[in-house]
Amino acid sequence: MANHPSAIKRHRQSRKRREANQAAKARIRTVARKVESTTATGNAAQAKKHLYEASRARAKAGSKGLIHPRTASRRTSRLAKKVAKLSPA
Repeated sequence: MANHPSAIKRHRQSRKRREANQAAKARIRTVARKVESTTATGNAAQAKKHLYEASRARAKAGSKGLIHPRTASRRTSRLAKKVAKLSPA
C-alpha cells in the first residue's frame, strides 16, 4: 500500500469510485432485466415503463463516462425494438 498522504487519498478515492461505478452498472443490468422479463410476459404497458427507466439509466451512465455513449444508445435501441414488437402495428 502507498505511504504518502496523497497516494493514500488517491487510493481512498479510487475505492469510493469503484463502489459507485459497480452499483450504477448493477442498476443498469437490473432495469434491463426488468424490460426483458416484462417483454417475455407480453405486458406492453409495463414494458414501456421499464424501458423508460432503462433508457434513462443508460443515458445517464453514458453521459457520465461509466459506459460508452454509443454502447448505451445501441443497447437501449435493442430493448426498444423488443418492446415495440409487443404493441400492435
